[in-house]
Amino acid sequence: MTAPTRTRAAVEAGPDLSVWPASTARLPHGDLAVGGVPLTEIAERFGTPAYVLDEGEVRARCRAYRDAFPDADIAYAAKAFLCRAMARWVEEEGLGLDVCSAGELELAVTSGFPAERILLHGNAKSPQDLESALRLGVGRIVIDSASEVARIAAAVGPGGRQRVMVRVVPGIVAGGHDKIRTGGEDQKFGLSVTDGSAQHAIARILDQPQLRLTGLHCHLGSQIVSVKPYLAAVRRVVGLMARLHRLHGLDLPELDLGGGHGIAYRPGEDALDLAVLARRVRAELAASCCAAGIPVPRLTLEPGRAIAGPAGVALYRVLAVKRTGTHLFVAIDGGMSDNPRPALYGVRYAPVLVGRHSLAAPTTVTVVGRHCEAGDVVAPDVPLPADIRPGDLLAVPVAGAYHLSMAAPYNLIGRPPLITVHNTTARLLIRRESLTDLTTREVSD
Repeated sequence: MTAPTRTRAAVEAGPDLSVWPASTARLPHGDLAVGGVPLTEIAERFGTPAYVLDEGEVRARCRAYRDAFPDADIAYAAKAFLCRAMARWVEEEGLGLDVCSAGELELAVTSGFPAERILLHGNAKSPQDLESALRLGVGRIVIDSASEVARIAAAVGPGGRQRVMVRVVPGIVAGGHDKIRTGGEDQKFGLSVTDGSAQHAIARILDQPQLRLTGLHCHLGSQIVSVKPYLAAVRRVVGLMARLHRLHGLDLPELDLGGGHGIAYRPGEDALDLAVLARRVRAELAASCCAAGIPVPRLTLEPGRAIAGPAGVALYRVLAVKRTGTHLFVAIDGGMSDNPRPALYGVRYAPVLVGRHSLAAPTTVTVVGRHCEAGDVVAPDVPLPADIRPGDLLAVPVAGAYHLSMAAPYNLIGRPPLITVHNTTARLLIRRESLTDLTTREVSD
């Protein structure tokens, strides 16, 4: 479906900034500033492609979660994006951390993040993952398969004690794409309630004195924009808690509903309403526990994309413009190596021209990357000025999550740098990956 074409009046007014960081401001000559820093200045200083991350936006979104859920624990999902500065911001804003590997865990702890506020996830945890978690004293290990029970207990040893949770599959299908829906049956995550796998694993944990079961965990998927799946998950997981109470006299003190909170990538798209989520989930949890006759567990949520995504902007230079058949292609100096999400999930973005005020009427173009793949499409059928030309600067909002964290040096093109902006200052957090970085990993020829 062709994207709606903006009118000349809309072009003259400038881009719709509704999905941009709150600090975004219009400047003369078609430029935009984020965090008080002009995007053209960042592009000139650090080159392109480049990621820009607004520290103030990250912190504001952390606070929004704390304010919406004052009686819950919020753990930032590190897989969305993690670096030392991000770990520090999240810790300073009072959030916990959800990690999926020894690498994420070690980076966080060596950055000063308290290990007891970290949860370790993963459907297939490596020996290194578990060794790091136990050595550093991670707060929770989320058990994802029955075989992990004995592995973790043995690694803890007879004199140790480790708090664990069990990831259960509530049988609820939700999420923005088949590849990011994780709450239904017949996928690789968690233990099914329907076939009894979850109950069997819980019984095994209760037989292990080294393990302390603190609660249940579920994660439905990603890019969920409706509250209803979360309410259904509360009911089903509380139902399991009630059965565990009857069978084992067990009152679990914690319930982790995961994350997956959907955000808008383009103006006009739906996003999950945080205030509505908080109000209705708390009410549903209280009502379900009352009906089941069990204590209300402490809630944990794990937002990642919803905190990092809207805080990021990607910058690219146009390299070529050409018409092929019925399509006008605008090729940029990045692509699927720095953002594989359009190729993986068909994600749609809204790039805008910055640094030049064009009065040309908008035309529909397809923004493509520089890689040797027909699927390297950054933004199909989007409106840009008809006089778009090589050398122009394009900015893509909502680029803070699953961009740098999923980037790869395809075609031996190094990953872009990450620049943070805050209070009119730009600061390099992660430098550009060089050809030397890529080639020095080789140990022989």
